Amino acid sequence: MISKDELNNIKLVCFDFDGVFTNNFVYVDQNGIESVRCLRSDGTGIERIKRMGIAIYIISSEENPVVTTRAKKLNLPVMQGVLDKGSAIEALCIELNISISQSMFVGNDINDIAALKSVKYPVGVADSFPEIERYIVHKTSKKGGEGAVREVCDMIYFAIQEKDIS
Repeated sequence: MISKDELNNIKLVCFDFDGVFTNNFVYVDQNGIESVRCLRSDGTGIERIKRMGIAIYIISSEENPVVTTRAKKLNLPVMQGVLDKGSAIEALCIELNISISQSMFVGNDINDIAALKSVKYPVGVADSFPEIERYIVHKTSKKGGEGAVREVCDMIYFAIQEKDIS
């Protein structure tokens, strides 16, 4: 579990896309066009913590136009085709002048392990694959594509709100 004090320390949140923003399903039509299902309310959670000064990125190992389209809709920077997400997060921290101890990554599968190991606050979604369990400090109650992104954003938002009220 991540304490409220630790949530107040976070300055960078990076999300995997498939299995985190989505339910890990892909729909393919007869023309080979892929689509995915995302939860609209994730955008509200993202917008709230962005307004609080939290940097948010999508980091995906895949290169797919659906990721670009969703990131554009959410006004989020996206890195695609990233094989070593851990190194990508470390480089982002340097670029943004944020300590790695102020970073969180939310993932769901074995291609996220390097990222989970690189951050202070590694989070898995409720339906994460068992192989990542030992690398995470928190697991959401919501599944990928079913509110996990919003849940993470709300955890941070309400921790900061509570601190500001005190």
